[in-house]
Amino acid sequence: MNSDLSVIELILTASLPVQAVLLILLLASIISWALIFHKSAVFRRARKGARDFEASFWAGGSLNEFYDRISRKARPREGHEAIFEAGFREFQRLRSNEDRDPVEVVNGVERAMRVASNRQLNKLEESLQFLATTGSVSPYIGLFGTVWGIMVAFMNLGGMHSATLAVIAPPIAEALIATAMGLFAAIPAVIAYNKYTGQVELLAGYYDDFIDEFSGLLTRQLGGK
Repeated sequence: MNSDLSVIELILTASLPVQAVLLILLLASIISWALIFHKSAVFRRARKGARDFEASFWAGGSLNEFYDRISRKARPREGHEAIFEAGFREFQRLRSNEDRDPVEVVNGVERAMRVASNRQLNKLEESLQFLATTGSVSPYIGLFGTVWGIMVAFMNLGGMHSATLAVIAPPIAEALIATAMGLFAAIPAVIAYNKYTGQVELLAGYYDDFIDEFSGLLTRQLGGK
């Protein structure tokens, strides 16, 4: 308890630039943790949606019925559903022209699905740049606070005839808190950014596989006519 109080006292008695650094790092840490929890739920929902869609899509049945069932959903389509909906809508549009070349139809469907896939990936990547920035910049912000605090401490000591450990320790400890806070903000942000970037790449692979499989399915169907 005394240690907690001493840290709080050091922060409250710190110079204004050091306090400003600590406040910036605290806000960055709070926002980072909010994004970490939010993105965790987003990626968990995306992975579950991918599994559910794959199981439902490859269970068999009419593509028209499957498309109608997805289109009737009130909620916005995400992931595989959004990609399939965009592709099948383009397929219906292109197939309305009976003179359309089957290869051109498949290529058009694939382009529509790629665009939808990129949009889904862009949504997944939203706010990840903040985590990357926090992870890379926070240690330097904390270091700035430390350097400033130590500079002020030595300037104050310059006017003293004698300096003991009891006099030097508090301002030095106050300055080092900024470095610790910078690491506290940076480490979780870097770990989360690397983890979620891997999740984006994993889902991008799932989307690409489905686009290739669906394009192959349409090619076989059109080739059989």
